[in-house]
Amino acid sequence: MSDELAELKARYDRLNVLYQVGSVIHSTLEPQEALQLILNQAVELMRAASGSILLINPMNGLLEIQAAKGLPPSATEFTLRVGQGITGWVARRGKPARVGDVQSDPRYVLLRPEVRSELAVPLEVAGDVRGVLNVDADRPDAFSAADQELLEALAEQAARVIHNTWRYEQLRLKARFFESLASVSRTINSTLNLDDALNVITREACVLMQAKVCSLMLLDENRDWLDLRASFGAGPAYVNRPRLSVEENLLGIVVRRRKPLQVENVQVSNSYQSVDVAQTEGLVALLSVPLVYGGPAIGTLSVYTGHPYRFSNEEVRILSALAELSAIAIEKARLYERVVDMEEQLRQNEKLSALGLLAAEVAHEIRNPLTVLKMLYHSLDLKFPEGDPRAKDARIIDQKIGQLNGIVEHVLDLARTTEPAFAPVNLNQLIEELGLLVRHKLKHQNIQWAQKFEPDLPQVMGAATQLEQAFLNLILNAAEAMPEGGALTIATRPVRLPRASKQPTHVAVEFRDTGQGMTTEQRRRAVTSVLSTTKAQGTGLGLAIVSRVVEVHHGKIKIRSRLGHGTTVSIILPYSSGG
Repeated sequence: MSDELAELKARYDRLNVLYQVGSVIHSTLEPQEALQLILNQAVELMRAASGSILLINPMNGLLEIQAAKGLPPSATEFTLRVGQGITGWVARRGKPARVGDVQSDPRYVLLRPEVRSELAVPLEVAGDVRGVLNVDADRPDAFSAADQELLEALAEQAARVIHNTWRYEQLRLKARFFESLASVSRTINSTLNLDDALNVITREACVLMQAKVCSLMLLDENRDWLDLRASFGAGPAYVNRPRLSVEENLLGIVVRRRKPLQVENVQVSNSYQSVDVAQTEGLVALLSVPLVYGGPAIGTLSVYTGHPYRFSNEEVRILSALAELSAIAIEKARLYERVVDMEEQLRQNEKLSALGLLAAEVAHEIRNPLTVLKMLYHSLDLKFPEGDPRAKDARIIDQKIGQLNGIVEHVLDLARTTEPAFAPVNLNQLIEELGLLVRHKLKHQNIQWAQKFEPDLPQVMGAATQLEQAFLNLILNAAEAMPEGGALTIATRPVRLPRASKQPTHVAVEFRDTGQGMTTEQRRRAVTSVLSTTKAQGTGLGLAIVSRVVEVHHGKIKIRSRLGHGTTVSIILPYSSGG
């Protein structure tokens, strides 16, 4: 009876110890801290002199010390193959090992000379051996069967803690990943400068991946070379290295195949061309993913570590997601640059068109009095005797009047435009495409874009290029009228003209802004002669040119505006060119 009581008391004491130990090791979710707490409790519980927790590295399959107590500092670099040593044997077999005299066990690998006995138990997570918990003593036969049972129970608790901390670390990594994505997204939406966006992306990628260096490279126009566009953590040797050939460089494979690529150690890789740069900068492991936005790859996003490493599938997915955001940022910035270039080109075309209109008006104004002069000259019928010097003067006057008339006619011929080729035009679609070009510019100016389209709007016969130029001119004029921001609304609807008609005969396109508005005089003169503009800034010719385009399309233009209350410009076009 006393033996049973003693056994029950011993079992109770072990359970009580396990409970207390469990309370301690469950006190943190930090993986490294949890491992060290587990080991400290195991060494104390077993009255051991030293101990270690070794986990199997899934990248290389080796057992690596993750926590140690009572071992020399060099032990942190110690590794074992699965099956090597007593620890490796436990990891392979999934069974505990209790060795009373390590000196007589051929499996033993010496790490601390004073060790005489060892107890090692497996750490199983979800049925798989993930590591080994070891305790050592400086006396022989230091551990009993009860100690083994107790350490196995502790290892079972420890395995659950390790599993939970790993899951927590994965969730924390994902949370950090989403925070980085949010930061990158905010940057992309808040800046239209490509270099600023790319610098943020490389910085966030470097922090998120815990990398030493991150770089972003883009293809040139001919897709033959990769040029460095942004980097974080890179030194002069990396930043100043020559551009990379797509055909001859390792990163070119990423571009051509549009698939991620990783190298565990670029310093010993035969396919990595910049080994000297890697050695100088201390770059070792490489992960590179393609920048893809809908079509072929446009570049690469790469991260480097300072030690040999194999990136997990999750890390590859994370960097690929950042690369996708990078590609979007690049396309957005390039689109905005094209908008700016198109706007500048439109302004230049506006000036040239205005110059042509101005020349036509000047020529028209000169031709009328010139015609009168020519008629009066011929009506005088000036005839002088031979030898009279005035006869020569009269001939010269006649020639110069004819020469002036020829110049005027030539200018008018140049100002005349040929009739454009008309075809059916979907105005809703045309305006939507313009919206894609100008929305980033308007958003940058804090201008809200709204469109109210009639779904079944009939097509009009017209020249799409000319209508697009006229509409874009109206949009840019509206943006100029709202320097402090505002709203631009574009609406389309069918209208009935003339009023006697029972069915709609025309389409109306309205451009309504909340800008500065125009005075009555400015509104009256807006679409008249280019010689009478009242615009304070710019050429003041936009509406005059729009008016000419509308006139060619047999349409009408109406302007409603009040100073300080915005402007509405309505373009009314017939269903057909003969309307």
